[in-house]
Amino acid sequence: ICVIAHVTAKTMPHEDAECRKGSPNIHDPATKELSVVVPSYNEENRLPLMMDEALDYLEKRQKKDLSFTYEVIVVNDGSKDQTAKVAKEYCKKYGSDKVRVISLEKNRGKGGAVRTGVFSSRGKKILMADADGATKFADIEKVEEGLKNLQPWPKGMAISCGSRAHLEKDSIAKRSYFRTLLMYGFHFLVWFLCVKEIRDTQCGFKLLTREAALQTFSNLHIERWAFDVELLYIAQRLKIPIAEVAVNWTEIEGSKLVPFWSWLQMGRDLLFIRLRYMTGAWKLEAKKCN
Repeated sequence: ICVIAHVTAKTMPHEDAECRKGSPNIHDPATKELSVVVPSYNEENRLPLMMDEALDYLEKRQKKDLSFTYEVIVVNDGSKDQTAKVAKEYCKKYGSDKVRVISLEKNRGKGGAVRTGVFSSRGKKILMADADGATKFADIEKVEEGLKNLQPWPKGMAISCGSRAHLEKDSIAKRSYFRTLLMYGFHFLVWFLCVKEIRDTQCGFKLLTREAALQTFSNLHIERWAFDVELLYIAQRLKIPIAEVAVNWTEIEGSKLVPFWSWLQMGRDLLFIRLRYMTGAWKLEAKKCN
C-alpha cells in the first residue's frame, strides 16, 4: 500500500495556474480586512439564500465600522447550471470590488475551488463558507473570537474552525444506523491517521490568517472532500495554532455528498495523506509573502 501511495502520488497544481495574470494574488500584501471564499458547484438554487444572508451581514458591519472592508469570491467549480449567472447578478448589484466570480472550466472538487479562491484573495483574514448557507453567517464573530484567543500568532499564522461536534447527539438520532456507522468510521480514521485535536474537520466554515492560508494551501494536494483533513494535517505539521469553535448549523437539502461512495473516497484519501507524507512523496515547503 505504501508503494502504491508513493507511486501514484500526484504533484499539486502549480501556483501560477491559481494566480491569474493581472488578478489579486495571495503573495501580495492584503488590501481588504476579510475575504470570503464560496466554492460553488451547481448551486443556482441554494446560493442566493447564502449570498443574501452574507452580504446583508457584511454591509451592516461595514456601515457600523467604516474601516472594515471585505470581498466575497464565488468560485464556480465547472457548474452545469446557472450558478455563474446567479453569482454575477450579485457582482452587478454590489460592484466587482465587493463580489467577484471566478469560473473554472472543469470541475476540480471543493478543495480545488477553495484553493483557487484563496490564491486570488485580498483579505488579511480568509473565510471559507459553503454555498448552502448551512452555517449562520453571523457566526463569523465566533470564529473571529476563536482566532483572537490564539494570539500571539506565530509568524502571523492561526486558524479558527467552525464546529458541529456539539450537535452530534441530535444528528445521530435522525440518521440511519448505516450512516451513523460511516460517520464514526470516518471520525476514527481522521483521528487515527491525520488529525487528533479537532473533533469536526469537515465543517465548511473556517477562518485563516493570510499567512496561514498561504502556507497551508500552497502545500495542499487533495482537491475533493477530504481536503479539510489535509489542510488541518498540514497546519499541525507546521505548528499553526488551531481553535475549534461551536457554530449554529442546519442541514440543507441538496448536498452533493453521496454517503457511501464519497465516504469511501475520503477514507482512501485519508490513508494516502498519511502514507504520502510519511514516505516523502509529498513534502511541506515554506512559502514567502512579497
